[in-house]
Amino acid sequence: MTRSRVLFSLIATGLIFLALPSAKANPRAVIELFTSQGCSSCPAADQLLAELQADPSVIPLSLPIDYWDYLGWRDTLALPGHTKRQKAYSHVRGDREIYTPQVVVNGIAQAIGSDQAGIENAVAQSRNYPSTLSVPLEVNVADGHVSVRLPPARQRAEAGAAGEVWLCALSASVSVGVARGENRGRTLTYTNVVRRWVKLGSWNGKSENFTIPIDAIKFDGVDAFAVILQSGSFEKPGAIMGASLTSLN
Repeated sequence: MTRSRVLFSLIATGLIFLALPSAKANPRAVIELFTSQGCSSCPAADQLLAELQADPSVIPLSLPIDYWDYLGWRDTLALPGHTKRQKAYSHVRGDREIYTPQVVVNGIAQAIGSDQAGIENAVAQSRNYPSTLSVPLEVNVADGHVSVRLPPARQRAEAGAAGEVWLCALSASVSVGVARGENRGRTLTYTNVVRRWVKLGSWNGKSENFTIPIDAIKFDGVDAFAVILQSGSFEKPGAIMGASLTSLN
């Protein structure tokens, strides 16, 4: 856990969009924030992630982790899989850096979650990989189902690429009152909280279509979803090759 307090100013106060546009086109960055209700350094990062939601080219996701639960407050939104994913990223990078608040950008670069300049640098660094967000996803919601279409590979960087297609059920905004621990007495708000991961299938450069009933992902508090095409596997995640964000409202 980092205890540094990084000052930032991203956009004018009040430009925090709580409503998600459906199927954001041409994203430049998927930003995964590993955060915790028990981390005193995290609220600044949580606020920055909310502000990043105002940028239509960014898909911000909150991934609450559980390894600070022993400090006196059990994170009410944490999933053990988020901790495993953060560790998997660190193993793939080879730096073994795991902390909160930590941001992973496009599956490749990492930065302190409250450091605006560091995040922008990570976005620029991740875009040096030709396959990053190079695959456009077509996502539709109709007749009680979510349909996802992946086109065949068009770029040399995609040729022979292999990846997994994941659907993340999201809560666009969640407020939590923290009674104990480092943030006791505070009410914290989280943006695009990942509540469930559903693997739709795999992609090997050929056209693919996936369909899933909305009832399989929409439960209490879920009002949006992201679809992520990522190289490698959940255990060994690589560059994010495609992504989309859609509202269920």
